[in-house]
Amino acid sequence: MRILFAFILGTIVLYSCQSPVEKQPLAATSYFSTGDTGVRMAGIKMIPVQTPVGTFKVWTKRFGNNPTIKVLLLHGGPAAGHEYMECFESFFPEQGIEFYEYDQLGSSYADQPTDSSLWTTERFVEEVEQVRKALHLDKNNFYLLGHSWGGILAMEYALKYQDNLKGLIISNMMASAPDYGKYADSILAKQMDPEVLDTIHQLEARKQTSDPKYMQLLMTHFYSKHICRLAEWPEPVDRSFRHLNGVIYTMMQGPSEFGISGRLANWDRKADLPKIKVPTLTVGGQFDTMDPEHMKWMSTQVQKGSYLYCANGSHMSMWDDQQTYMNGVIKFIRDVDGGK
Repeated sequence: MRILFAFILGTIVLYSCQSPVEKQPLAATSYFSTGDTGVRMAGIKMIPVQTPVGTFKVWTKRFGNNPTIKVLLLHGGPAAGHEYMECFESFFPEQGIEFYEYDQLGSSYADQPTDSSLWTTERFVEEVEQVRKALHLDKNNFYLLGHSWGGILAMEYALKYQDNLKGLIISNMMASAPDYGKYADSILAKQMDPEVLDTIHQLEARKQTSDPKYMQLLMTHFYSKHICRLAEWPEPVDRSFRHLNGVIYTMMQGPSEFGISGRLANWDRKADLPKIKVPTLTVGGQFDTMDPEHMKWMSTQVQKGSYLYCANGSHMSMWDDQQTYMNGVIKFIRDVDGGK
């Protein structure tokens, strides 16, 4: 009896090992066929970027394969890194959208040189163009999605290199830094406790923004209301904040998201929006650090614009109004790909 049982069990195991694995549907098989050869690197590619002060490497990671839809994600900050944008991994693959996470120079997994001459919008635009070439993106498939500072970078790239684009997504970013500052002062500041606001301003005036109290006040009274409204911040968001390159961020943005005072303080492209001719989606959230009405207006200024409003969203609407945000972005990409 034991011999018979052992024979049957052995037959079952042998059959299980030799049975062919059920094939994925052709679409899924095609999506995961990235053409990698040699040692596979989980889609990660370090791309050399030439700058006026030398050659450095930036970090990219590819997901999927789609010959007509390739989305390059531009993170905010500046220098916040790609990590808070990892939520796209939960949505784009199931839609067959090829996309790339990307750490700009100075951020997270990219090289982090210290020459301050590198931290200009113009130099970052040329970096994006070099990344585009290295990833073989072109006007037949290249969608650029920029969030916050990445939205500034996306607009600047489009104004110089839009012939390389198929579609543009400007997420949670106004077309004017001075207008952004005015919105923070005239609208958002008035929603804060006056004593808290006064303390924040005093710390800024004394250049004590590295004092833990400064960020504690902002986290409690501003960031939790206007950056990400989830009761518990997602781990990728926390990770981005931990990895933020504070030197670059402060130099370009200022000490916090509460207004703007760095090198970008006078940046303004409102008058140039009509020059953008590629299909463009602007995204705004009701509780954003940016004025959602301004971002709606932006969609009327570009030649082929549309607007996505996240009624429950803040600056990181991809997290706190996730379904609205992702469904709207995916619909835009699908519509452009379908020629609508």
